This record gives sequence, structure tokens and C-alpha cells, in this order.
Amino acid sequence: MDGHSARVCALALATGFGALDVTGAAAQSAQTLDAITVVATKTEEKAIDALANVTALRKEDIEQRLPDKVSDLFMGVPGVYMQERADHPETSINIRGLQDFGRVAVIVDGARQNFQRSGHNASGTFFLEPELLAGLDIVRGPVANIYGSGAIGGIASFRTKDVDDILRPGERYGAEVSGTFGSNRRQALGSVFVAARSAAADVIVGGTYRTADNYDAGNGKEVINSGKDVGTGLAKITVRPMEGHQIKFTGLNYDARYKSGQQIPEEESVYNSRAINQIASARWTYARPDDRLFNFDGSVYWTRTALEQTKIANGDPTALGNPITGFIGDSRSYKIDTTGFDLHNTTRFDTGALRHALTYGGDFFTDKIDNFDPTGSGNILTPDGTRTVWGSFAQLKTEYSGWLEIISAIRYDNYALEGTGFSSAGEHWSPKVTVGITPVAGLQIYGTFAEGYRAPAATETLVTGLHPAVGTTGTPIGGFGPGAFMVFNPLFTFLPNTNLRPEVGQTKEIGVNLKYDNIFRAGDKFRGKINVFQNDVEDYIEAVNFGSAHPIVQVCPANPPGCPPAGLITFASNTYSFTQYQNIGSARIRGIEADLNYDAGDWFLGIAGQHIRGRDLDHDAPLRTVQPDQLATTLGLRFLERKLTLGARWIAVAAKKSNDIPDTDNDGLPDVLPSQSYNLVNLFMMYQPTPDVTATFAVDNVADHYYVPYLSAEQIGPDGTPGLIFPGPGRTFKGALRIRFGAS
Repeated sequence: MDGHSARVCALALATGFGALDVTGAAAQSAQTLDAITVVATKTEEKAIDALANVTALRKEDIEQRLPDKVSDLFMGVPGVYMQERADHPETSINIRGLQDFGRVAVIVDGARQNFQRSGHNASGTFFLEPELLAGLDIVRGPVANIYGSGAIGGIASFRTKDVDDILRPGERYGAEVSGTFGSNRRQALGSVFVAARSAAADVIVGGTYRTADNYDAGNGKEVINSGKDVGTGLAKITVRPMEGHQIKFTGLNYDARYKSGQQIPEEESVYNSRAINQIASARWTYARPDDRLFNFDGSVYWTRTALEQTKIANGDPTALGNPITGFIGDSRSYKIDTTGFDLHNTTRFDTGALRHALTYGGDFFTDKIDNFDPTGSGNILTPDGTRTVWGSFAQLKTEYSGWLEIISAIRYDNYALEGTGFSSAGEHWSPKVTVGITPVAGLQIYGTFAEGYRAPAATETLVTGLHPAVGTTGTPIGGFGPGAFMVFNPLFTFLPNTNLRPEVGQTKEIGVNLKYDNIFRAGDKFRGKINVFQNDVEDYIEAVNFGSAHPIVQVCPANPPGCPPAGLITFASNTYSFTQYQNIGSARIRGIEADLNYDAGDWFLGIAGQHIRGRDLDHDAPLRTVQPDQLATTLGLRFLERKLTLGARWIAVAAKKSNDIPDTDNDGLPDVLPSQSYNLVNLFMMYQPTPDVTATFAVDNVADHYYVPYLSAEQIGPDGTPGLIFPGPGRTFKGALRIRFGAS
């Protein structure tokens, strides 16, 4: 078979695979098919050449999608899912069925994002404005264990805009201004970035402001408290004191104001909320082509995430408050300060025909959690504490004759945790080995064994106290204080567990990288990544309910507000007495992922996807956080000398059925509400009449389909009545204009 025939067969095979019932990703443009990434191995390589399942999105991809929130960037990315509430601007990333408590390491400009609070949402979220972003990289599984502790699910690394994203080569100063407007009630975004540079230094300063009203779902109903106002500021100063050396200082401020909570019909308390995320970092890099001994990268950072809330409405409008959320007018706050560093160096050398790159270094971070809730239970469910995590690593990357690549690595992790009178500590060595071969040009096959280690979080270890009962099914909900329920016996009691063992994830993965040029016509490109994996997580940590059923007695005195004239005594029961985070044993997650892109220049096609299943092996039960199957396909056309791009993206999401969701309460109902299948069709257009002007138009959810993503609704009530349902937005029109100028 000649080379051309081999390339055609490989393309046909890969495209046929994309038609399977798996999940999909949007096609990348020709400029980003070969994006450079450093996340997988801390050394520069093209994403398509990485011996790992890596996805790299760059500025062009981000601008094409006109994202309202960070989660919009991940729609259709294989193996990646988002959990979020419409009345919260924060986001939680799920990679290969793992999320919460740092199982996915989220990094912004080198700074870890470790915010967590317990409640009716994910246990591990972050706040970030997508308009600030110039790139993001996703690495699936613990194959990037040299990047830091905890990431048994994977890594999401975000890079904000810098001088080179505003200025072209040879330009000394310039600016970029953009404005976006949307329908589905009202939404708008504006941003300004100004940059300047010289031979010895450069600087960029900018900011964004986003405002949005509550949106309507596909059924035409308003999603209460889904609006927000978000302002951000970004500043970077870079100095080059001598040849090869660069020092960069970064400051980022995120400030969101919004209302959270669903009083009607879910009887949740409602808050005026303000979320602030601040990042300060300094990074020193050194690299010279003639220096093979040193290629250094070191950074120090500080992140503060704070959420301040004031209660403005009680779940029951006839009551003043309740034991969980306190009284109207009360304030509570959640705050975490994360301080850390990451230092590493790469030394390159040869031994005969073998080319080596030895990367070695260490990292450290400490979390200080400080929460305040004087009349509610927020600081009980999310306890204060301090966690310190540090580690060191060494990785040897060896290449031979262009067809063999071997990566071997070892990482040491150590952690210490203390708070509320308890403490715990641990350490672990995690190995990794990857072997890749290229039997013919364009086809690369690799196999990986990688281990990751996640220390228990403060909440998992230290949470302790009573979860008050607020009301019972079929009974008007009261509160406490004047004219309120007095509760005898809690709903259940949280128990701490200082004997929690860290989780250890062991991933076995086989992957294929496909890279062909000039297949059917001069200049066309095909890129594909296909992976099969199994991740075995030992000592998997999960909240466990246990203990016998117990009565709950609530007394509402006669006459006071919120109680009937004759008073009321309510008797109920709960099916368990205690909740504790425990090592439930072994969890196994298996799956297949594909990311396939063809770009012919005047048209492009992308098909990608996933099929993932996970089980708790010790109890033969499904895992709650494994997401449903999806399929996404993108087709685009380019006109007017490729200045105009028209495209459509179709995302099909399978149903998540009851038999694929655990029932930890043993009440015959799944822990969370099953989700229905749905299809979304989005249209987009980009027109660039000059290199400095770009107009973008998009229609999301063209069919105005009503859909509720999995984990966007909870199961409540003994009859399985759904509650806290957050459907996605209905049909939305968006338009944006971006103008750039630069001068030398």
C-alpha cells in the first residue's frame, strides 16, 4: 500500500469511529490543530504529539464560541463535563467521571483554585471570566502527575491574555476592544485591553464587565436568579533583565454580584451574593537554545476566593428563619487562601542515538479555610482548617530515531491537615511510564501506566455537627426564634473521620495519534486522538449514610407568626442517623474517547466523543459523577478568501437512567434525578474583513429545546419528586464586534 492510500484508509477508519455513540468536541481551526502545550510533561510539544489525551483550545476557538461562562468552552470536549447551578456563576469540572475536592486540578496562570463549600452544588468550584482567556489545556487522567498533587481525574490549565495576544511581532503598543450583546432577555459584555512592549519589558492592562438578566429555558419559563453582574481586572508586567531570563508579575481580580437560591418552588433561602477571586503571581523563566543544562521555570502564587452572602428571603416566606440558613438579614462568608510555588528545570543530553530530556522539580501549596456563619450551619458543613501539600518529581523523556519515545516519571507527595481539634497526614510515591511508537509516518501508538494521589480535603476529614431538620413533607415549613419551629433531634449528624486514607488512582491507557497532511488536496490536514482507558481508584472517598432510623419532632407554638393559631406538633423520621466521609473501597472507571478533526481550508469537520462507565466495585453500584454519553459534530465553511466562516455544531447527549445512578440511602430512589436525552444545535458565523476587525454572530439552541443537564437537578421527597431543577438556556442570539489596533 502506498503512502497516499495508507493516509486515506487511516482517515476513513477514524471518521467511521466518530460515528459511534460517543461524545463529541468542536472542530478546531487550522491554526490550532497543532497547538503547543506544556501541561502533560512540562516540556513544549504539540498537543497532537503528546502521549496523552490532551485538548488545547486557543484564542480563536474561545472567541468563536462567544461563551457566557467557562462551561460553554467545554461543551462537546470529550471526557469533560461541567456541573453548575444557574443561580451561581461558579463552575466545577468533571474529567472522566471524577470531580470534587481537587480530583481535577484547576490552575489559572499557574495558581491553583481550591475553593470548596458544601451544599446543593458541586464540592469544588472556581470563578473565572472567559473573556480574560487566551488559552486552556485539558489533560485527562493522572498522566500529568508531575504537575501537582491530587489530580487523579486530570488537569484544567487556563492562561489569561498577555501582550502577545494583543500585539503582533514588531508592534510596540496597541489595544483590543470588544463588545457582545445577546437576547434571551438581556445580556451584554464589554472588554478593553491595552498593551505595550520594548526590548526589556512589556505590560498589559485590561478589564471586562458582563451583565445578564435571568434567562428563559426552552419551555419559555424564567429561570429565577440566573442573572449576574461580573467585573474583572487583569494586569501583567514582564521584564527581561538579561538574555534568556524573563520575570512576569500577574494580578487578577474577579468580582461577581448575583442572587442565589430558589425560594419558589423549592423553598430554598435566597441570598444577595458576592464572589471575589483574586490571584497574584510571579514567574521566572530561563531558556536559551545553546544551554542544554538549564531550562528553568519557577513561580510563586497566592489565590484568595471569598464568597459573602446576606440572606434576603427564607424558604418559607411566613417564617423568619431556620436552623440551617439563619435569619433574614444575617450574613455568612466562605474564604480560602491558597499560597504555593512550582519550580522545575529541564536538562537535555544525548547518549549515542538516544535524546533525553530530564525534568525535575517540586511544588507546594497550603490552603487556609476561614468560614463564618453565626446563626446558620454553613461553617458546620464546610469546616475551617489548614491543609499543606507538597511534592517533588523527576521525569525522563527519551526519544530514539523518530519512532520510539519513552517517558518515565516518579513523584513523591506529602500532606498534613488540621482543624477543629483533629489532624491527619500521609505520603506516597506515584510512578508513571509511557511508551510510544511510530511504525509509519502519521500513526503513533502509545501505552501508559500512571498513578495519582489525592489527599483528603478539609471538609471530608473534619466536617462535624448536626444537620438541623427544617420541615417535613406535606407540612408547612417553619423556622426558629419568635413564632418558629423548635426542633427536637436533627435530620442527621455529620461525623469527622481523621482515619481517612488518601485516594490512589491507577490509570492504564492505550492511545493512537493520527497526523496527516496533504491527503486529498494540497494543504489539508487531519488530526485525531483516540484513547481507551481504565482508572482504578483505591480507597475512593464518598459520603456514607448509616445508622438506624430516628424520629424528628418539631413543635410550632400557638399564635406566633409562621405557626397556626392552635400550634402544631409534627412527627417525622429519617432513614439514617449519621453521615460520614469514608473510604468505600475500589472504584473503576472505563471509557473510550475520540477527537477527530479534518480541515480542508475552505471547509472543516470535527467529530469527537466519549463513552464512559464507572462502578463502586465493593458494593457493585454505579458512580454518581460519571456523566452520560454524548456526541458532537461540527461542520464549517469558509468564504471570501477565508475571511467569512459559517458553521454549525450539533451536540447530542444521552439519557442518564436510574439504574446508572447509586442509591446510597437504600430508599429505592436514585441519589440524584435521572436526566433525559437532548439535542442542541448551535450556529456560528465569524467575519474578518481586515486582520484587526472580527465580527461574530451565534445562535445557541436553535430549536429552543428544553433540557436539564445531568447533576443540574436533585432528587427530593419520598415519592421521588424532583427539586432544584436548573434547565439550560433556550434559544439565544448573540453578536460581538472585536477591534484591535497596533503600532510600531
